[in-house]
Amino acid sequence: MALKIFVFSFLCLALLESGFGRIHKLEMKNEARRFISLSTFGFFQGGLLDVNLTNFHANPFNEKAVFGFSLDRTLSDAMNPYLDSHQDGCLLQQPPNQEPSGAVAYFTLDLQNKLLRVNCSHELQSIHIYKSQSDIPLFRPKRANGMSISHTNLFSQRRRRSTGTTSTQLTCSQQIRISSKVIEGVNYYNANFVMFVATEREEGLYNLYFHNCPNYEEKSKPVLLDFTISIEEKNGENYLSAGEMPLPALYFMMALLFFLSGCFWVFILRKSRHPVYKIHYLMAVLVYLKSLSLLFHGINYHFIQTKGEHVAAWAILYYVAHLLKGAVLFITIVLVGTGWTFIKHILSEKDKKIFMIVIPLQVLANVAEIIIEESEEGTVEHHTWRDVFILVDLICCGAILFPVVWSIRHLQEASHTDGKAAINLRKLKLFRHFYIMIVCYIYFTRIIVYLLKITVPFQYEWLDEMFREMATYVFFVLTGYKFRPASANPYFQVTTEDDDEDMDVVVSQSGLTEGLSKIARTTKVMVDEPSDEEKDNLLAKRESSHEYD
Repeated sequence: MALKIFVFSFLCLALLESGFGRIHKLEMKNEARRFISLSTFGFFQGGLLDVNLTNFHANPFNEKAVFGFSLDRTLSDAMNPYLDSHQDGCLLQQPPNQEPSGAVAYFTLDLQNKLLRVNCSHELQSIHIYKSQSDIPLFRPKRANGMSISHTNLFSQRRRRSTGTTSTQLTCSQQIRISSKVIEGVNYYNANFVMFVATEREEGLYNLYFHNCPNYEEKSKPVLLDFTISIEEKNGENYLSAGEMPLPALYFMMALLFFLSGCFWVFILRKSRHPVYKIHYLMAVLVYLKSLSLLFHGINYHFIQTKGEHVAAWAILYYVAHLLKGAVLFITIVLVGTGWTFIKHILSEKDKKIFMIVIPLQVLANVAEIIIEESEEGTVEHHTWRDVFILVDLICCGAILFPVVWSIRHLQEASHTDGKAAINLRKLKLFRHFYIMIVCYIYFTRIIVYLLKITVPFQYEWLDEMFREMATYVFFVLTGYKFRPASANPYFQVTTEDDDEDMDVVVSQSGLTEGLSKIARTTKVMVDEPSDEEKDNLLAKRESSHEYD
């Protein structure tokens, strides 16, 4: 079953179109959405956005209909207040100067006159718009990777000035000529524009949308659009967004940290004088898979940074490692939560049903996460898989808590019947701590990370990834510490009189015995404390009895 799910997931990922990265190409067929979110990218000084619209056609065709782009600037990845306030009407049909608080530029297609009209709000009056990249002045700002001006560029710029050639920078309230062609009696239009971030004042997180204004009229027949759009985004020679630039180094550093931690964990297991269970080796496998996943993720981002797109071989390696890591992570959490090898050596039918539910859902969640990351933002599938990921991830996070709750309930019931109150008390405390750890892990890696993402400035978006990886690392370390092979583990504890006194208090405060008074003891049994050597021999015999479980 698990093998079939993994093969299906791998085939789904293999069918993804190649070339995803920061050089986008979308082909829209019979598109009826009112507005399409095309791209979100953080630009530093020297950044460039190149948009090329080709083979645009509307059905039914009306040359007076309003279509076009909106480009707005924000400081963080929160909800866009300017777009959210115009949900009832088309953004392009409302003058941007009416709301000076919004930094937005409109690029409206005038199909009748074959023009692309540019209109800007008050805060984007100084935006640098060009028809093509060849029109941008040949200079490089200091912030663009620290590159200096070459002699070739100086001579070419001087030659351009001497011949009287100037760059055709457009200001707001101007227009760009667009071309058209007729194929089998159908008009197709082509348009192109470039936005260049020339000053630090223009830096920010830019959101690009395409608007289909006729579809805002509810009583009219939907207008279907066919077009192909190519988008290139970069900061100097770096194709990563401003908030993603530190990610390759972050992933490499965290991969090294997890690898060294995995080696230290294996060293502890090899040198331990106490019994080592299979779950301990599964924890080691999980840490190494996490390290490999981060390594391949960093390599994938490195090629996107330098080439604008990933290399298929490294991307597939990352997909495989990410899928395996996600599956093994939830398998380990569920096994530890059920108390496998710590409380019991055979999984119950109830535990097996949890595996049958959680593992396929977790694989599906990982597939959805990868598709979201690699698919284009403007496609319908991107938004569909994002909703699937959120739903499935929440179900998985809730399901893995059930085994821990069952283990806690099992220990509470066993403390009343088997006469090993002290040992069960320590196990109960251990699994309560593990329950709290899982809740905190889910809370920090889902909710807190999302809040960071929408609140921090655009150039610090990498902080949410760092916080996620650090929270995961702390969770791994605490889990390994709590369930390490050591005599201090509650599984290896022997009963003492003080522990029995503590258990009496716990039992008297439980819901089953509420209102009952504590009965004083009349007899005491004195047992000699065994030596450490006797403990190790006893535990070794206990472990050997379960080798074939």
